[in-house]
Amino acid sequence: MSALTLRIAVTAFTPLADRIGTDIGYGTAVVGVFGMIPTAMFAAAGLLTPILSRRLGLETTALVAMGMTAAGSAIRAVVPDTWELLVFSALALTGMGIGNVVIPPLVKRYFSDRLALLSSVYIVMVQLGTVIPALVAVPIAQAHGWRISLGLWAILPLIAMLPWLGVLRIRRDHARADSTEMPADAVESTGRVWKSSLAWGMALMFGMTSLITYSMFTWMPKIFSDAGASASFGGSMVGIFALIGLVAALSAPIVVGRMANPFPVVIACAGFFFAGFAGLLIAPMAAPLVWVLLLGLGPSTFPMALTLINLRTRTSAGSAALSGFTQGVGYAVACLGPVLFGALHSVTGGWLAPFALLVVAVLVLLAGAWLACKPRMLEDTWA
Repeated sequence: MSALTLRIAVTAFTPLADRIGTDIGYGTAVVGVFGMIPTAMFAAAGLLTPILSRRLGLETTALVAMGMTAAGSAIRAVVPDTWELLVFSALALTGMGIGNVVIPPLVKRYFSDRLALLSSVYIVMVQLGTVIPALVAVPIAQAHGWRISLGLWAILPLIAMLPWLGVLRIRRDHARADSTEMPADAVESTGRVWKSSLAWGMALMFGMTSLITYSMFTWMPKIFSDAGASASFGGSMVGIFALIGLVAALSAPIVVGRMANPFPVVIACAGFFFAGFAGLLIAPMAAPLVWVLLLGLGPSTFPMALTLINLRTRTSAGSAALSGFTQGVGYAVACLGPVLFGALHSVTGGWLAPFALLVVAVLVLLAGAWLACKPRMLEDTWA
């Protein structure tokens, strides 16, 4: 239930952005700000969550994250002004960012014997939470108004809070492990993770995957419209691109769990990226579904990275530190992707330079994955 809430504030808003702007009065510049908030808040949460979890415990931090997501999602649906919409969207997104970071170490704590299976489960739920709000946002808004369409998603994090309340009540002693037995390990992990080559490899792998993915989410409709396709066609291609992530979410964690060094899978993903880029650049309308399918398989490195967070650490403290570092640094880098991609297109008037940027990103991804996929533990890299 927690994983299902980790993207809803993003994809429930995006299809309604123009409609909401018309109603409360903001222009395209503010839409661009809304587009940057998710990765910015995720990056900030990645750096702050290890500190928060060290003081409150992983379980309480998850509960707080769900509460922030619920409050932000509900309040922003009733506010009258743009600045209030921005503030409470940021609150919801910060809650989701904290959830992004805290769920991998919770999986490690409670399901250390079934990491690949539980990683698949929660990553699939993240993907569903990405796709479903985007599909139903406009129909619900047409039937009941945009405020209902935006606010109803506050129900999910409220429901997700209930199991955590039960965990904290029933297993109080275990839930306090962070603040009693683990503080020294947690402090050591948080401080030393910045010096680990494995951690930097993970951050580059995660960050470059996110940079490419967000660039495609943002600019794929424009690429197809420039090639002569309709706006609805471009939108449907984005939907297919997102749906293919479900295939990767189901399979990648299990594959990674069975391989000592999954770097060959990353090489295959890089090949998918290169083929998709070439197709969209040279002949986008020749076989658009093929190009989008290839591009959709490339970001299989996203669930791989989330799974490796647990497979490359010995303790939940190490997992929390690596999760925070990977997602904090990774999302900070990913913020730049759509902006640079668009700027290069504006300057050159074509798509060659923007795709050259993505090719460089794939090469950096490969370099990071080379470090991240080696069969070693985070704690050993600073021994």
